[in-house]
Amino acid sequence: MKHQGTRILETERLVLRCFRDTDAQAMFDNWANDPEVTRFLTWQPHRGIDVTRSVLSDWIRAYERSSFYQWAICLRKTDEPIGSISVVNCQKDIGSFEIGYCIGRDWWRRGIMSEALQAVTDYLFAEVGALRVCADHDSRNPNSGRVMRHCGMTYEGTLRQACRSNAGIGDMCVYAILRSEWEARRAHTAADNRDRPGVGDDSL
Repeated sequence: MKHQGTRILETERLVLRCFRDTDAQAMFDNWANDPEVTRFLTWQPHRGIDVTRSVLSDWIRAYERSSFYQWAICLRKTDEPIGSISVVNCQKDIGSFEIGYCIGRDWWRRGIMSEALQAVTDYLFAEVGALRVCADHDSRNPNSGRVMRHCGMTYEGTLRQACRSNAGIGDMCVYAILRSEWEARRAHTAADNRDRPGVGDDSL
C-alpha cells in the first residue's frame, strides 16, 4: 500500500477535487449549515461561514500529507461543491480505509453519492493498494446503506448503540468490500461490456 493523496477523480457527472478556500460559501450554503444533512453526522451544522472557512483552512493545510484524503464533490457543469467524501480512518497494517461522506439535500436520491463513493473506492483499490474499503451508517439512516450496497459493499453486521451523532446514540450498520470482491466485480463489468455491441471495441 502506498499513499497517493487527494488526486482529482472524474466520473460521468462529477469531478472530485481538493477543496479551495474559495469554496467556503458553496460549502456553507449547500450542506454545512443544514441540520437535516448533519442529523446523523458527528459535527454540528455550521452556525456561520467563519466556521466553514476554518474547517477548509485545516483541510487545505492537510493536503500536504499524502495520507490525507478529502474530496469536494462537484458537478462537472458548474465545478460548485455540493458535498464531500473522505477517508475518515486508515489502518495501514491491514490496508483498510473507512469512508465518510455527506451531500446537500438538493442532490439527494439522484445517485450522485453512489457515483462519488464508487470513484473513491476504485481509486483506493487501483492506485493506493487498499485491501479493504468500508463505511458505516446509523441504522436510522437506511439511505446511506443503499449507497454502500450499490457500490458492491457487503453488510457485515450491526453494532448496537455503537455510534453517537446529532440524533443521539444509535446502532451502527457496517459495510465493506474486499480487494478480491472489487476485482471480481470489475472483471464481471468488463465482461458485460465486451458482450455489448460497440462497447470496448478499440476499432470504433
